[in-house]
Amino acid sequence: MITRRQLLRASITTGLGLIASRLAFADEIKKPTNAKAKNIILLWMNGGPSHIDTWDPKQGKVAGSGKSIKTNVPGIMISEHMPSLAAMANKLAIVRGMSSKEGNHQRAQYLLRTGYSPNPTVAHPTLAAWTSKKLGEPASGLPASVSLGGPSLGGGFFGVQYGPFVVGQPGQMPANVGYGPGVDASRFEARKGILEEMDQAFAQRTGDAKVEGRRALYGKADRLMHASTLKAFDVTEEPESVRKAFGDTNFGKGCLTATRLVANGVKFVEVTLDGWDTHQDNFGRTKKLMETLDPAMSSLLKELDARKLHETLVVWMGDFGRTPKINGNDGRDHHPQAWSAVLAGAGVRGGIAYGETDADGDKVVKDAVSVPNLLATIATLVGLDPDDMAVSPAGRPISLTDHGIAVKALLG
Repeated sequence: MITRRQLLRASITTGLGLIASRLAFADEIKKPTNAKAKNIILLWMNGGPSHIDTWDPKQGKVAGSGKSIKTNVPGIMISEHMPSLAAMANKLAIVRGMSSKEGNHQRAQYLLRTGYSPNPTVAHPTLAAWTSKKLGEPASGLPASVSLGGPSLGGGFFGVQYGPFVVGQPGQMPANVGYGPGVDASRFEARKGILEEMDQAFAQRTGDAKVEGRRALYGKADRLMHASTLKAFDVTEEPESVRKAFGDTNFGKGCLTATRLVANGVKFVEVTLDGWDTHQDNFGRTKKLMETLDPAMSSLLKELDARKLHETLVVWMGDFGRTPKINGNDGRDHHPQAWSAVLAGAGVRGGIAYGETDADGDKVVKDAVSVPNLLATIATLVGLDPDDMAVSPAGRPISLTDHGIAVKALLG
């Protein structure tokens, strides 16, 4: 295992060329170890959810019309609009000490998925891409990484083959997974042969390294089209009582689909709940969003337990938090200085609220957690080394997170 200290020593003694070769070799042989989780389900709250109105409720003027309720863990209060999750808080690690410096949506979304602030010189792989690359493709023929209800981010310099398979409408079969009009299996195979010849000629003529990535992507598409487990995307196979529990929403269907996908070996599933950019009507909008979130997330945790998918890690997070100050449009604005994330499932120490913000939810006053440290914690749970390295196309060594260190208090 190559650590940063060993890398530094190598650079001093043998030069950058040797570092690159050793890193490339390590990238091929390093395997996950001591994993508590085998799959990750990321519940992505697009737009930046208000921590004050969800997991870190406050009192007085800053709370606006929001009210809190007790959970099944003494001393932990959350929003009144999440009663089902309140009843299972003993399974949750609520991280109230999250803090970052990125208050722009695009930059924050990049940071939360890669552990790095955006840099024009390198496209960092996401945690999903690292997970896909290291844990490998499912034997079921399904993709290693799936995004439900949102596009997420690609594979960075790992290549397009490590980006997510995107399904815009969760709960139903993906589009374009059958043969086109007038195409049968024989003609499909003939067309694949022609495509391979064209790719080979292009690669020889140009030396373009992207060809290999495209070939890998085509291969994944081919396997998916012919996978016997393709029906995992179709939630209509589930009993009506199960579908009703998750809620008749895209997010609810996405959470149920995620359950079915990890049961069939998918390593990373992202499910998007959009609409958290509440500059206007914060309280009305967050109420509706939590009425969608609460049944879906609580049912997800129950179903994972019922189906004995105990090695699945569930992560709840979004761009950043929202301001304690309520603006003139009854909304809250961007606030990266303090916000919340939630972990549950495999290897997580449940029943805790880690970190603390001040009385207004404006600043973290105890046990601050950076984004790289959160991602390092998630990586550790799935058996990845936060110090693992890969070499960018420019020959630059890039670690899984930007100096992230796992938060031991969150590990069970």
